[in-house]
Amino acid sequence: MCKITKEDVYKAISTVIDPEVGFNLVEMGLIYDATIDESCNVKVTMTLSTRGCPLHQMITTWVKEAVLKLDGVGEVDVEVVWEPAWNISMADDNVKKALGF
Repeated sequence: MCKITKEDVYKAISTVIDPEVGFNLVEMGLIYDATIDESCNVKVTMTLSTRGCPLHQMITTWVKEAVLKLDGVGEVDVEVVWEPAWNISMADDNVKKALGF
């Protein structure tokens, strides 16, 4: 049985900083879900702040690498979705405040 939790996955992903704004992907509200199966394979569902994000590949690679650091994790799949579209209201309050919202 897998002992990795969704909280563990989110904590790992929170080490990934969006270089454009300097906040981590979790506090930006870009991580929509993380599922862990019985074999400790993880699927992360996320989005990016814009479709044309030039760092698309790098950010998804960073997310995958962060989750792979978890002890006992199997395969990691990162899926980028565009629905629902990200907007600033999805970010934590400290991010909104820092960005002037």
